[in-house]
Amino acid sequence: MTDPVADLLTRIRNACQAGHRRVDIPVSKLKIEIAKLLLNNHYIQDYKVLDDGQHGLLRLYLKYHGDNSVIRELKRVSTPGLRRYVKSREIPRVKNGLGMAILSTPQGLMSDRDARRARLGGELIAVLW
Repeated sequence: MTDPVADLLTRIRNACQAGHRRVDIPVSKLKIEIAKLLLNNHYIQDYKVLDDGQHGLLRLYLKYHGDNSVIRELKRVSTPGLRRYVKSREIPRVKNGLGMAILSTPQGLMSDRDARRARLGGELIAVLW
């Protein structure tokens, strides 16, 4: 697997479209941080790190409003072949503030609101709404 973050986003996207309540993903520190951001911004219900005897699993419990998933769309912006860096003033507003951008800053992963508040730029990992 060359891009584990894209794999995470694809698994979440597929599970939301299929109507699953949870999705299992191979665990890493970056994926746990992304799960924390999604939980803090109310895009998922909960997450757990499970020990499967090998590398471990990250289980995300998806959130639904009626029959529709809370996560409508999920896009990877910066890829391993083409990194996309933004300054603090260039951070995009996703759906005029209704969505969220995930940035990797010198102080760790942050949402677009937190990065603007801290006046930090960084790598624009993904956008979702």
